Amino acid sequence: MIDRRTLLAGSAVLGTAAASGFSTAALAQAGLKLGPEAAFSFESLKARARDMAARSYAPPPRPRPDVLERIDYDAHGKIRYKTDLALWANGPSPWPVTFFHLGRFFQKPVRMHVVAAGRAGNQTSREIVYEERSFDMPADSPAHELPEGAGFAGFRFQESRAGHPGPKGTPLDWRGNDWVAFLGASYFRAIGELYQYGLSARGLAIDPAVPTGPEEFPDFTHVFLETPAADAKSVTVCALMDSPSVSGAFRFVMTRGAGVAMEVEKAIHIRKDIERFGVAPLTSMYWYSENKKPTSVDWRPEVHDSDGLAIWTGAGERAWRPLNNPPRTIASSFVDSNPRGFGLMQRDRVFANYMDGVFYEKRPSLWVEPVGDWGRGAVQLIEIPTDDEIHDNIVAMWVPEAPVKAGQSFDYRYRMFWVADEPYPPPLARVVSTRMGNGGQPGTVRPRGVRKFMIEFLGDALKTVPFGVKPEAVLSASRGSFSYIFTEAVPNDVPGHWRAQFDLTVTGDEPVEMRAFLKLGDKVLSETWLYQYHPFS
Repeated sequence: MIDRRTLLAGSAVLGTAAASGFSTAALAQAGLKLGPEAAFSFESLKARARDMAARSYAPPPRPRPDVLERIDYDAHGKIRYKTDLALWANGPSPWPVTFFHLGRFFQKPVRMHVVAAGRAGNQTSREIVYEERSFDMPADSPAHELPEGAGFAGFRFQESRAGHPGPKGTPLDWRGNDWVAFLGASYFRAIGELYQYGLSARGLAIDPAVPTGPEEFPDFTHVFLETPAADAKSVTVCALMDSPSVSGAFRFVMTRGAGVAMEVEKAIHIRKDIERFGVAPLTSMYWYSENKKPTSVDWRPEVHDSDGLAIWTGAGERAWRPLNNPPRTIASSFVDSNPRGFGLMQRDRVFANYMDGVFYEKRPSLWVEPVGDWGRGAVQLIEIPTDDEIHDNIVAMWVPEAPVKAGQSFDYRYRMFWVADEPYPPPLARVVSTRMGNGGQPGTVRPRGVRKFMIEFLGDALKTVPFGVKPEAVLSASRGSFSYIFTEAVPNDVPGHWRAQFDLTVTGDEPVEMRAFLKLGDKVLSETWLYQYHPFS
């Protein structure tokens, strides 16, 4: 409930907005405190980012760091934005917006703005000012000590009150369900078709896993929420990015369908040389799966938000790289020119392979589709060792081939699909499992340095293999030798389900890069399996 003082405050705000020509539709919910009106356009935001790059970086102020440090994980979880004060709670948008509070892990305030049509038809914006009264929090919360106007940590779009149907066809209560969230640096995430959050994306990655220095995390410092029409099929968010190395302007057009689709446009300006410039970076968690699990490390069969990297090259090859939890940080590059797409996928959808109530089998896959000419570069995969599921230890991104130097500017456009499966599935059979064990033959002493691999493929292309005929496994490795190579139909009576088995003999502990696919005569039947094997790890 909103008390009388809140209603009066909201009436005063709405009256001011109406007098200035700012659309009252953007402020249909009373109670939000707004800053002064200012002209806004994405072009002006891009110009602002360009001008910022010519000046030295100035970090955003952190209100009362001593207080923010005391808002730890538990304290932050007890602070909730009041849904009665959600932006557009009563329309016109079918997707109200609620906001996240600052805390120990989110100390940099993000200035939130609402955008609507002004008196002359041009867009204008007004800042949504932080007020303590907008949040429910315990009486002893350190957040009470923050000053008015301290700022927000992020925001999220709630589900439509009219009802995007839930997983069982029932209408969702928007106050308890959201579908997109932006929180921390330039991180954001969305739910997929199976109504779960999982992996994250971010606006830009700067120098992840480089030996010359720490990774830099650019911040979205200002966010502009454009007021949609009542019958809108999408929402538009613009954001200003700033960091010691870059400034930039972003526009996200987000559509809630079976999953979530995003059209992303960004203009980036470089302040300092960057060694590893990550475009469209994706961040996920992979601890272990069926291919390798330390003995008794955990009771669950598998723990991961994503189990592989899918790539569709500019030349048309489809490839699948199962993820690793490596013995040390590893960066892998898949060189390409104008890739058609890449993504971190969760292919394993069987609950029995996880046995966990947090629904790993429902975590979304995230596919990136470049728009326009991205030139030469590489899809890079960074894998970081982890001993728990609480760490995001996987990064996938596009890295241009040419060095990125101070004074340069870049424009990128791409689409992102938060879905259950790849949005453009290939006609080829796909890798569905990678298994490993000791090499050699049963009944013999298993030799050291020999590893057995079992790769399972599934798809319509393998259903056409004539009875009595076996597809050929085409193998290659950066070093080592293969033996005991054969293929067979998996004995489970599932049409199109085949596996390739082989032993790899290798010495030394350096990683081995491997490739494999199935063919019949000159016809390729499967996508390409890529794998990085770490001997003796």
